[in-house]
Amino acid sequence: MSEAVQATRRRALNRRGLCLVLAAPSGAGKTTLSRALLEIDDQLSLSISVTTRERRPGEKEGKHYYFISQERFDAMAAAGELLEYARVFGRSYGTPRAPVEEALKAGRDVLFDIDWQGFRQLRAALGDDVVGVFIRPPSLEVLRNRLTKRGDSPEQVASRMAHAEAEISHAPEFDYIVENRDLDVALADIRAVLRASRLQTRRLLNPGGIAHAPAD
Repeated sequence: MSEAVQATRRRALNRRGLCLVLAAPSGAGKTTLSRALLEIDDQLSLSISVTTRERRPGEKEGKHYYFISQERFDAMAAAGELLEYARVFGRSYGTPRAPVEEALKAGRDVLFDIDWQGFRQLRAALGDDVVGVFIRPPSLEVLRNRLTKRGDSPEQVASRMAHAEAEISHAPEFDYIVENRDLDVALADIRAVLRASRLQTRRLLNPGGIAHAPAD
């Protein structure tokens, strides 16, 4: 196959990137699934948020977060430079707009670890570029057992269970719901969602393009 034909086929399959949002109540396995997905899919990168909280031991600038002042954060929000943002326990967190839009334009996919409120904001900002997956535990009792086994105090378990029920009530807002009864099955389900989403007609930049070998 000639280089010209190969180049034509690459252009025909060019697509816009997507934002994959994974949301879940604490203890549902979202962090484990996110890490596994990033390890096996080199077309996917994790969105790095900005935050006003102090850096913790072992955290690196640009890898875990971008650490900025509250004044800088407020200025970014006012200027529309954040796709979504929230204030949690007195600290602000948000997603910078520019790197995400650059990735989408270049055909790269971005993974988001945010809650249902962040998903709402992201969907409002980027529309069909966003694919939402809610990870649900098999039952509330299974979730309670997971939280207890990982060492959460009774008070923490009670608080997180109450929060989990509120989170789960928003699951119908997402495009897909994946039940994490078995980690490998849940991971396979998320990969299937991602693969199908990448092949959506509206995401292709040239959906009607077909490569033809040049005439002799």
